[in-house]
Amino acid sequence: MSAVGIPYTGFLPMYEPEYPGPHAWSSFMGFINFLMELLRDPRTAIAGWIAMGPAYAYGFIFLIIFIETGVVFMPFLPGDSLLFAAGFFAHEPASGLDIIHLLLLVWAAAVVGDQCNFFIGHFFGKRIIASGKIKAMTPERIAKSEAFLDKWGHLAIFLGRFFPFIRTFVPFLAGVGGMKWHSFVLFNILGGVTWSTGFVLLGYFFGGIPVVQEHFELLIVGIVLVSVIPTAAGLLRAKFGKKQAA
Repeated sequence: MSAVGIPYTGFLPMYEPEYPGPHAWSSFMGFINFLMELLRDPRTAIAGWIAMGPAYAYGFIFLIIFIETGVVFMPFLPGDSLLFAAGFFAHEPASGLDIIHLLLLVWAAAVVGDQCNFFIGHFFGKRIIASGKIKAMTPERIAKSEAFLDKWGHLAIFLGRFFPFIRTFVPFLAGVGGMKWHSFVLFNILGGVTWSTGFVLLGYFFGGIPVVQEHFELLIVGIVLVSVIPTAAGLLRAKFGKKQAA
């Protein structure tokens, strides 16, 4: 058990000697298992990091938020639910996480991550898209994301923060499309601070409610569904609208 009462399963799963295998394969499977556990219940993952020390917890939270927003081929990381769970732990004195430090950390991760994604798109985006190596970036999805940018302009940088996958692709495509940096950075800061603060404070103020603690995993699933439904609805609407037009 960790200091905050959540079972500690460790950062990566332990492998028993009776299951030998190549080190690289074991490391890869450990990473996949870690991602699956993080998607299923980020609270358990954060409890494991806290058991290693608050500095590790801060570091991993920063890293995951940064990667989700800053690396175009990692859009599936659970930013919303991780922020909520981190806010929950910041409300627990025994966790060692401070709400002010946590907010400053996630602000930096969200803003710097988006900014890196913008520069990746600006300098390397066309070559990355042409290579076809990022399977999630199909020509249809790229066209729809570009249409989203055309429709909402700079406001798309702010609004895109609240939708999984879109928040990863929009800054990248803004860089590809040649959006001016000084225009991008303002909406990047506004969006990053608003998004990260909202989910952290939700966890901070409501994560400790008994009924929330009892059904924490269901709540995480709900957060993911609420985040994904608007995106899925938009894709379905576009698909069936296209069929009707044909």
